[in-house]
Amino acid sequence: MDGNGRWAEARGLSRTDGHRQGLEALRRIIRHSGRIGLDYITIFSFSSENWSRPRAEVTFLMGLLRRFIQQDLSELHEANVRIRVIGGRDDLDRSIRQLLEEAEDLTRANTGLTLVVAFNYGARDELTRAVRRLAADVAAGKLAPEAISADHISRALDTGDMPDPDLIIRTSGEIRLSNFLLWQAAYSELYFCDCLWPDFDEAAFDRALEAYGARNRRFGGVEAKAL
Repeated sequence: MDGNGRWAEARGLSRTDGHRQGLEALRRIIRHSGRIGLDYITIFSFSSENWSRPRAEVTFLMGLLRRFIQQDLSELHEANVRIRVIGGRDDLDRSIRQLLEEAEDLTRANTGLTLVVAFNYGARDELTRAVRRLAADVAAGKLAPEAISADHISRALDTGDMPDPDLIIRTSGEIRLSNFLLWQAAYSELYFCDCLWPDFDEAAFDRALEAYGARNRRFGGVEAKAL
């Protein structure tokens, strides 16, 4: 969800104003995802590298997260949305960690859209933590090194019980993954658009889905041809 700061700067506003509008865009897309029947949507809300941003901006973003959970959690729960959080938690402020766990616990039994929130997330950090888990199993004699498979690695990731993403969308004209779901994105379709995130709406989302629907996914194979 890229482009909040540039959206604000183009209008002579503060970056925090851009983040507020970005939150409104997020609300639109979550509601639309539920209406059109998506099973999963994953949002890259805060990366493990974002802590290096100016202190005032990080503080504002943490406050925005708190307000989103406090104000929107009830609506999401009523809409049968299940919330999952991926990313490192050990070093998080206790109050933030409790908010994330509260959202997960309240919506755990819901059966509608699963909203995956990537918070304090980085794909390299995720892979590092997964490797440590597997290494611990090897050291404990639970797993032989030669038995480790791609499936073992997938299950050790934060997303171990989730499907890999079919489509990854990045806004604002940037054309890179920026440390997002690197293992899981092996065969994902990628969609890049120039639209800044606060302007991303239901129509823009539908265009991305239409582009995805027109692609031929072969997963490393070849397209079958009629005889």
